[in-house]
Amino acid sequence: MDAALTMACTSDLAGMVRGKGFATADLEKKIARGIGWTPTNAQITCFDTIAESPYGALGDLVLWPDKETLAQCSLPEGRTMSFLMGDITELDGTAWECCTRSILKRTLARFNEVSGLELRATFEHEFMLPGGSGTRAFSLQGFNEVQPFAEALLTALEGAAITPDSFLREYGPDQFEVTLPPASALRAADEATLLREITRATANAMGQGATFSPLTGSEVVGNGVHIHFSLWTTDGAPVTYDVSGQDGLSKPASSFIAGILRHLNAVSALTAPSAISALRLVPHRWSAAYNNLGAQDREAAIRICPVSARDPDAQARQFNFEFRAADAAASPYLALAALVGAGTIGIEEGLQADRATEEDLSLLSKTDLENRGLKRLPDSLEAALKAFSADKTLLEAFPERFPDIYVAHKLGELAHVADRTDNERFAEYQTTY
Repeated sequence: MDAALTMACTSDLAGMVRGKGFATADLEKKIARGIGWTPTNAQITCFDTIAESPYGALGDLVLWPDKETLAQCSLPEGRTMSFLMGDITELDGTAWECCTRSILKRTLARFNEVSGLELRATFEHEFMLPGGSGTRAFSLQGFNEVQPFAEALLTALEGAAITPDSFLREYGPDQFEVTLPPASALRAADEATLLREITRATANAMGQGATFSPLTGSEVVGNGVHIHFSLWTTDGAPVTYDVSGQDGLSKPASSFIAGILRHLNAVSALTAPSAISALRLVPHRWSAAYNNLGAQDREAAIRICPVSARDPDAQARQFNFEFRAADAAASPYLALAALVGAGTIGIEEGLQADRATEEDLSLLSKTDLENRGLKRLPDSLEAALKAFSADKTLLEAFPERFPDIYVAHKLGELAHVADRTDNERFAEYQTTY
C-alpha cells in the first residue's frame, strides 16, 4: 500500500471523522509537530451546519496524530486509504475540552484510580449495503452474495492491524454485522472508529454505499452498536465473573453495571444521539427499551453474555456483558466515556445491580415496573439531552464546559431536521452515516 496522502483525524461530537490531510512523506514531521485545528469545528453538526458556538472565529488548537492508530489500507480498484486518529490540545499541550479521545482517556484514568482495575471492551457494528437481494438473513446464500465485499473489507482492515472476530449476514434487509475481539478500552474505541471509515471506503470503492444509520425506515430493523465490557486487574487477571455472585457478576462488575443503569437516561444522550435514535429503542426491536440488566436478553439495556468455555479459568476470561442502547450516530469515544463515567460512579458509590430480568418487560404494568425500579428510556433526543443536563453527578466526568457545548451541538442538529417527516429524516441520516 503506497498512499501519497495521509489524513490526521478526530472523531467529533457528531461521531463524524474529520481532519486535515498532508503528504504521507511528512508523517513523522506531523506526528512530532502536530497540525493546526479550529475550536468552532466542534460545532459542525452531522449535516454540516454549525450549531451555536462559544468559540466564534477565535482560538487555535493542535491535533496530534497518534501513530499507533495508523491505517494504511489497500482498497478495491487499486485505491488506497491512509489516515490516523489523534488528540486535540490547547497550544500549551493541555487536553482540549471537546476532544472526544481525550475525554475518554480522562474517564479511563478516573476508572483506574477508583477501581484499581483496567477495562477491556469491543464494539459490534451493524450496517447495511443497500442494493442487494434484501433477504436471506443469516444464510450462506446471503453471505456469498457479498463475499467479494467481505474479502475486500478484510484486506483493507489488515492495513489497520484489525482482524474481525466475525462477519455475518444479519436479519435486516441488506444488513451485515462485523464484530471485533476485545482490546484495551482506548484501542477498542480507536478500532471502532477505524472500522466504520474503512467499511465505508471499501463499499464506495466497489460502487456501493454502506450506511450505519440507526434506522432507514419505520418498519425496518435498525442498526445498533453493541459495546462489550470486561474488568481486569492491572496484571491481566479477569475479575468480571464471580461464581458465587448474583447472576455470576463480581462486586465491581455489578457496581459498574448499576452505575450505568442509574444514569442511563443521561448516558443515552451520548450513546444514541440522533433525532431518530429513540425510534429504535422500543420493545420488540431487539435493541433496548428499559433500564434493565437482562440474563442473555437481547432486548435488555445491558445483557449478560453466555460463555461456551467449560474450564473455570476460561469461563472467567470469557465472561462479559454488553450495552445495547447505542448506535453509530455516536462517537465511539464519547459513547465509551459516558458508560465508563457512569460505571465508575457505581463502583465509587458501591452500588449493586438488581437481579437480571428474564421476561418481556413490555408486558408488565406500569405499577409493576415502578415497583421494580424499571423505566423506559427517553423517547426522544430532546428528552435524553434534558436528562443529561440535569445529571450533575455524571456531568462531573466531563470537562466543565463540555456538557453545554455538546447540548448546543445536538440542538443545532435537531433544528436542521425539525420540519422533516420521519421518512425524510430516515433518508437524510442514511446518507449521513
